[in-house]
Amino acid sequence: MIRIFVAVILLASSGLSMAQTSGNIGYSQSSGSSRAKLNERNKRSPLPGEAHPSDGMFLEASVLMNVLADEYVAVFAVSQECVTVAECGQKIDAVIQEFSSAVRALGVGPNDVNVDFIGQNRIYEFKVTGNVAKEELAGFEIKKNVAIHYRDKLLLDKLIVAASRSKIFDLIKVDYLVKDQSAVEARLMQEASRIIKEKAAKYDQLLGVKLDSPVRIYAEKPSIYFPSEMYDSYTAQESESLSNTFDQDRAKYAIQGARKSRTFFFNPLTADGFDYVINPVVVEPVVQFTLYLKVMYGTDQPKTTKP
Repeated sequence: MIRIFVAVILLASSGLSMAQTSGNIGYSQSSGSSRAKLNERNKRSPLPGEAHPSDGMFLEASVLMNVLADEYVAVFAVSQECVTVAECGQKIDAVIQEFSSAVRALGVGPNDVNVDFIGQNRIYEFKVTGNVAKEELAGFEIKKNVAIHYRDKLLLDKLIVAASRSKIFDLIKVDYLVKDQSAVEARLMQEASRIIKEKAAKYDQLLGVKLDSPVRIYAEKPSIYFPSEMYDSYTAQESESLSNTFDQDRAKYAIQGARKSRTFFFNPLTADGFDYVINPVVVEPVVQFTLYLKVMYGTDQPKTTKP
């Protein structure tokens, strides 16, 4: 049995100390940015049955904040196929032990490495006797994941090399961690409140619409988008089409298509649809925090007197 694992990693070059990392989880998803944009648009849609206040108005603010991660967790997949369960267990534990020793030599503490048992399953193969192909038990497979917690983003390159030396080639994903999320949420609320107050002042200055103090907060909807969710992919290729004449004789040919490589890239939310973006320049994967705030104001229109 041949299994091919491809780690989708854009390694940092020696002259640029940054890395973009998704992991093989990128193969299981697409259009992450589109889903995030749709979620943000849905936040701004009126609620079912929502009516505009007769004696007031709604003021809204949407704020986006790009935050660099403080820590990371890389998850590697390890699998072993053997004739017996005991043999599988011994071999996979030896591989993980070798990898763990290499990781500790890179400065990762023992408490920052965790092994997660994923599963054990049977493996079947076909045994051909005469004109009968019968499935029979051929062995067993054990799967485990190794999660590594680290703080230096450049350490990932060394972890990948160490994993390859232990015959581990499947990087599942990299989680990005922000330690002080409460500070981020406080900053978002501060900016959203400022924007709403500025809008109220502009209505008064430019349109003469007097607004009382906010009656109540109608909606407060925060969201967090992690880099592993925001990678998109495409295949850059063009193929010629086969003519109708060839289609008629298709049975005569064995068609072998060329391998078309997929490109993965970090595709974050942009300023589109937001009133304000904190840290707008994105040159590496970031955790994106958003807040949609909707406040209902009362109006205090001046009464006009008849001449």
